[in-house]
Amino acid sequence: MDRFPNAANVDFHSPLDLSKAAAAVLDAEGRISGWGSSAQRLLGHSPEDVLGRPAARLLAAAPEQRLSALCKALKPRGTVLDLCCRDGRTLRAAVTFSPLSHRGVAATVVVAADLEAQRGWEAQLAMLQGLATESPVGLTIFDTDMRVVWGNVSTDLELAGIAQYIGRPAADLFPEGEFISRHHPPDEDQIMEHVLTTGEPIMGMHYRGRAPADPVREHVWSCSYHRLVDARGEPLGLFEESLDITDRYRAQERLSLLVRAGKRIGASLDVRRTAAELADVAVPQLADEVLVDLPSAVIEGRQPPTGSAPGHSLLRMHGRTREEFRTSPVSYPPSSPQALSLASGRPVVDAAPAEAPTAAGSAAAGSAAPHSCLFVPLLTRDAVLGLVTFRRVSNPDPFGPEEQTLAVELAERAAVGIDNARRYTSQHAAALVLQRSLLPQRLAEQSAVDVAYRYLPADSRVGVGGDWFDLIPLSGARVGLTVGDVVGHGMHAAATMGRLRGTVRTLALLDLDPAELLTRLDGLVAQDSEPHGDDGLSDEALGVTCLYAIYDPVSGRCVWASAGHPPPIVADASGAVALSALAPGPPLGLGGLPYENVELNLSSGSVVAFFTDGVVEDRRTDIDSGIDRLAHVLTWHRCPLEELCDRALSVLPPGPQADDATLLLVRTRRLDADQVADLELPPDPAMVAHARTVSERQLETWGLSELAFTAELVVSELVTNSIRYATGPVLLRLIRDRGLLCEVSDNAHTAPHLRRARRDDEGGRGLFLVAQVSQRWGTRYTSSGKTIWAELAIP
Repeated sequence: MDRFPNAANVDFHSPLDLSKAAAAVLDAEGRISGWGSSAQRLLGHSPEDVLGRPAARLLAAAPEQRLSALCKALKPRGTVLDLCCRDGRTLRAAVTFSPLSHRGVAATVVVAADLEAQRGWEAQLAMLQGLATESPVGLTIFDTDMRVVWGNVSTDLELAGIAQYIGRPAADLFPEGEFISRHHPPDEDQIMEHVLTTGEPIMGMHYRGRAPADPVREHVWSCSYHRLVDARGEPLGLFEESLDITDRYRAQERLSLLVRAGKRIGASLDVRRTAAELADVAVPQLADEVLVDLPSAVIEGRQPPTGSAPGHSLLRMHGRTREEFRTSPVSYPPSSPQALSLASGRPVVDAAPAEAPTAAGSAAAGSAAPHSCLFVPLLTRDAVLGLVTFRRVSNPDPFGPEEQTLAVELAERAAVGIDNARRYTSQHAAALVLQRSLLPQRLAEQSAVDVAYRYLPADSRVGVGGDWFDLIPLSGARVGLTVGDVVGHGMHAAATMGRLRGTVRTLALLDLDPAELLTRLDGLVAQDSEPHGDDGLSDEALGVTCLYAIYDPVSGRCVWASAGHPPPIVADASGAVALSALAPGPPLGLGGLPYENVELNLSSGSVVAFFTDGVVEDRRTDIDSGIDRLAHVLTWHRCPLEELCDRALSVLPPGPQADDATLLLVRTRRLDADQVADLELPPDPAMVAHARTVSERQLETWGLSELAFTAELVVSELVTNSIRYATGPVLLRLIRDRGLLCEVSDNAHTAPHLRRARRDDEGGRGLFLVAQVSQRWGTRYTSSGKTIWAELAIP
């Protein structure tokens, strides 16, 4: 299909051309002696109407003297006349009078055309003249062999003279140029061959190169190619249109670079990666190399130095080689352009720089010296964070004003990203300190159990979460074990976790059984969430789960209760793995449903796994599959606990974890029978002396005779109190563990209170003496009464 259906109406012949214009012949007296058919078409008069008659009759408003003067002129003259048409119209026409002398007979040839058509043709001619002489669009004509035939003034200026290229191939015009548009063949000969062969024009190709008239600066042109054909449709060659769009192209590149910078710079919250992101965006479009130097305070998350620009002791965060990264300080002399940029807070261009200072000990060999450097400070509202150096090595163009503005914009974005990364580093460090302070620094050694644990916070922005675990020494050589989970991550979850862990430890030291402890904790959580119902903080409290267990190494009895938390998995000494059949109670803070105790008898060497959801559940694995996986790991119960922890967490799916993962493994131990001595006493005051005697003998057996006096005092006071207030038998138990434990149990539910006796009081001094001579003492309640205990240090 023809691309230009009206092209046939385009005619560049002048309307006064003899092949188109109206023509007539006048004799010496101004009478019409010749009248062509073209004249009849223009004015409508037939030859019979006008031949032999004065031509002045065809003039609408011109005197005969003017017409006579035009006929007698010795050279061609042109004018504008109003001519009368046969239908009564007046036609304003462009008329040319040309004298004709033939064999001594004087005559004048008159050629006329519609003035409006003539003016239109002149406008077309002026347009062609402007394209050839004044247009910024370069026009170049090539023949069918793709050799230069003609170029307009714009092409002549770009080539520093078109004459030297006439007859030469197109490739000679810009020998080092290249097409950067990739939607057509990148070779110019292939493009021109395609246009000549198919007749299809190719338009809007972007070409990059250096013009002979400006060999220093790189230019970009938008080029189009069209085939030229003669009147018969045969190819004459082709012509190229080229428009220098360097400024527009570079503006578009700067805009696209800023768009990329907005997406990439500062997205990582890591100082080094932010520096690398800046370099990745700027190279090679803006610079060949980018160096980023920062003070150590910024890298470590501390406040940047104030009061003076950090010209000394900067660390290179991004450079030409990896050896330049934070190897040793980079210092700039006070008179250097780098120091000037840092001091003034403005960009500084060094058009002929010496080799920039590099980190001491780093090898800059192999990198060509730059011929232009741009130094831009990294600024925040209140401090200078560092310096960015943009270097050009292969690109010979110096940094222009637009590029300096672009570099400042990139540096501003990078400064925001680096400052955010610095603040994140500071907050992250503070969060980790908080997390470590809230979690156990170390678990106390116990005779009851061996323990190992792992805590993996989810990959959140802060890196801390709401999981917790703890091991709490209790009276009677028992141990309390707890694992909990606060929904969510971050500082608030960690703070909530810390409060709950402290509360659990406090309640555990009251020697509450697990169900009672969770009941009280549930009430405290519900009460704590009420005042903050409208501040958005109560959601955390409604997502708290907790499991608390007590293990007694004397009896091997383990009692646990759960508030919405997965129950523990137990592998006994034979390797058999058992899961609890009792469903957990509701999460903390909901209230309404009671918590129940679960009792287990554990043999020595059993392994118990306490864990949070993150260990057994993720986006790709349901919790049942995760529990089966952990249970399979526990079949290797004879392995060291540390190895079991590693095995359990090594099977977690790779990649970021959606939830915190906490694992506490416990291997139980039983106290030997010869470490425990029990004595049941009737409620008779005379039995106090018998209790002292039995205690003395037992201590002698254990080799603790040095403690005999103190132990007898404690036993005497505790047994005396129990016999005085109890109605049934009294049980005395001595336990030789890391200390000497003295326990007296009875069926009374009233606990004695420590007080300072007055001078006239007959009693009240017994517990005061027990408290003075023991490391610690206390009371715990049982289902049948209470137990008062005291712990003495073994010398």
